[in-house]
Amino acid sequence: MKAMILAAGLGTRLKPFTTNHPKALAEINGKTLLQRNIEYLSGYGIKDVIINVHHYADQITGLLKSKNNFGSNITISDESKELLETGGGLKKASWYFDNDEPLFLMNVDILTDMNLHKMLEFHNDSKNIATLAVCDRVTSRYFLFDQYSKLCGWRNLQLGKEIITRNANQYFQKAFSGIHIISPAIFPYLKAGAGSVHPEKFSIVDPYLEIIKDFDIGGFDHTGAKLIDVGKPESLEAAAKLFA
Repeated sequence: MKAMILAAGLGTRLKPFTTNHPKALAEINGKTLLQRNIEYLSGYGIKDVIINVHHYADQITGLLKSKNNFGSNITISDESKELLETGGGLKKASWYFDNDEPLFLMNVDILTDMNLHKMLEFHNDSKNIATLAVCDRVTSRYFLFDQYSKLCGWRNLQLGKEIITRNANQYFQKAFSGIHIISPAIFPYLKAGAGSVHPEKFSIVDPYLEIIKDFDIGGFDHTGAKLIDVGKPESLEAAAKLFA
């Protein structure tokens, strides 16, 4: 299998570090987030990885070169001219992936010990076009699932906004963990909304909410596994206590 690590973001929540560095190079106990996630994927036999870059891209490519890609086969998807967000970034890198094998997609600022093999087994058994890693934790944004763990919508508590595009008798909210397994069959449907000013730049959430009108996107609940979003300065200290 192949994977993509999303490392192009500006990391504004992680300032002041990201004023002069990409968030991918923030360190936890002497290892950068990027190294940790390359090694996390490698631990499950996933050594072919494409990484998108934008903010201080040269620092990322320089580290990878100096460390021999941490033993993996790394390809760079260059978004230096324009940050394409999650959906646009994956779409740009779609050429890299095989047509008959699912791929892993993950955010560089997520650290977890979730079992990827179990998530892949769940994905293959369910026949989902995509599977999202989710868990029970407090956040301001949730994905909404039905009783069969099929995605139905999205909820933002901070904005008081909710979008439902697949009806169910009851909705169960789960926090997204920043890891996806995606079938390449999704690529033709992965696009910005109609009338978008920047058709190559879009969040992956928007097409997901359209796709579930015709296909299944599932939620793999890994509640109990270690997980931290290293998005703020205070989370660096918390991550250091969780991950040696």
